Amino acid sequence: MKLSKAQYDEIAQFLGHVQPTRQSLRKLKEKFPRYLNGVMKSAAAPVLLDLANEVDFAPSLMARIVLERFLQEKEQTVPSKTLINSMLRDPSQIPDGVLANQVYQCTVNDCCYGPLVDCIKHAIGHEHEVLLREMLLEKNLSFIAEDQLRAKGYDKTPDFILEVPVAVEGHIIHWIESKASFGDESSHQAHLQDQFWSYWNRFGPGLVIYWYGFIEELDCHRERGILLKDCFPTDIVTLRHSMAQR
Repeated sequence: MKLSKAQYDEIAQFLGHVQPTRQSLRKLKEKFPRYLNGVMKSAAAPVLLDLANEVDFAPSLMARIVLERFLQEKEQTVPSKTLINSMLRDPSQIPDGVLANQVYQCTVNDCCYGPLVDCIKHAIGHEHEVLLREMLLEKNLSFIAEDQLRAKGYDKTPDFILEVPVAVEGHIIHWIESKASFGDESSHQAHLQDQFWSYWNRFGPGLVIYWYGFIEELDCHRERGILLKDCFPTDIVTLRHSMAQR
């Protein structure tokens, strides 16, 4: 699935009405004292979750804010990100049973952020990497996988490097990256800067598969060596196939 920038902007503008804002944060700060009043009445009541929903704020982010404040006041120092993330993943580590329950309710009821969502994203990403591996094997394409490259000491590596380059839609491909997400402007620009251009510098031109589609105007670096697709290409030309046609 590909969307034009105009189509994407229309969808993003609609979703923008329900996303967190500075106004939501201000309301959150004003309503913070209600948390203590609420849990005093019923420790099991989803007070933080209700507050997050009331001010239209992501429950996991609400839990993070309150947890950071709690630990800072308890330890008189700013807690590390590692500690916060560990407690969000496993609320039983939180040294307050009531707050641990509140954080747990927030994380399991958040469909956009938090450790549970991160686990789901990781599982979906792995599933599509396995799918891509199977497709490469079906095409009898020799490759080196990311884990093999990391074992050799490479830091930033694509999911698969082709041992013998192929051609897709007239473009030479040395590597393939799987993205189990939709390619919007923000995420794609971040991937370009943090990953794709590094792959290009080290391994040459390559292919990125956004399995859930992308904004078609983003596929503008083909001539420079980065091709975007929303599925596994069906028109792969191998060196063997090319030599057989001569």
